[in-house]
Amino acid sequence: MATDHYDNAFHTDLDPREDYAGYLRLDRLLSAQRPLSDPPHHDEMLFVIQHQVAELWFKLTVHELEAAMAAIREDDLGRAAKILARVKQVQHQLYSQWDVLDTLTPSEYAEFRHVFGQASGFQSPQYRLVEFMLGNKDPAKIAVFARHEEWHRRLRAALEAPAIFDEFLRHLARIGLPVPREAIERDFAAPREPDDRVVAALGEIYAEPERYWQAYELAEALMDVSNNFQFWRYHHLKTVERIIGHKRGSGGTAGVTWLKRALDYDFFPELIRVRTELADGT
Repeated sequence: MATDHYDNAFHTDLDPREDYAGYLRLDRLLSAQRPLSDPPHHDEMLFVIQHQVAELWFKLTVHELEAAMAAIREDDLGRAAKILARVKQVQHQLYSQWDVLDTLTPSEYAEFRHVFGQASGFQSPQYRLVEFMLGNKDPAKIAVFARHEEWHRRLRAALEAPAIFDEFLRHLARIGLPVPREAIERDFAAPREPDDRVVAALGEIYAEPERYWQAYELAEALMDVSNNFQFWRYHHLKTVERIIGHKRGSGGTAGVTWLKRALDYDFFPELIRVRTELADGT
């Protein structure tokens, strides 16, 4: 029998600290799934893994958004757009995960729902970081993290720092577009109301995309991220509705009703308005 000569190149005598399992710390990763139901309910493992995997994707999203904002501060919009293209693909993974959780029936979920007490997804500090970095700022939202000193510190810092659209507006001001000073020199912890003057500045980009190509490309990348976040929110809502109907959510939320309110929020409203006000070509 012929033998693949490449087999001889395989390393087999490996230090466990240096092989695949060691590099990825699989001992830690695969021991983190600890269902609480007793006796263990088969479907709780799905529920735990679903949320742990989401947290890993949130971690990467935070990592990439930090890099994208740093690139914008350096006026490297090409790099920022490339990074946001990766964020978009991460969001596809987060969105697709709901299809797996959709296989959980109401009867199955009811068997173990009680074991995680008041734990709820809205308590995810990384999810809240993503919201803050995209501009959905609300100081009241960090109260739930008061007993988690490090997360509270990171969330407070993100709350008070410019969000990604703020950094984009600062860049536009640096290249000479008429961005109002009030939009870029302000209390970043406070929500910013949509501004007609910002829409006008964006209108110049969309009226002459060739002249402002990098800004135009980044604006569209921001819209991709915003839309994907809304798609994720909507599928989250429908998954919750499918599994618990209109019961109250864990953690004291109003469940589906509470999730519906989030769908009314747009991260970048001026990017939507510029589409409405942009003159059609003739």
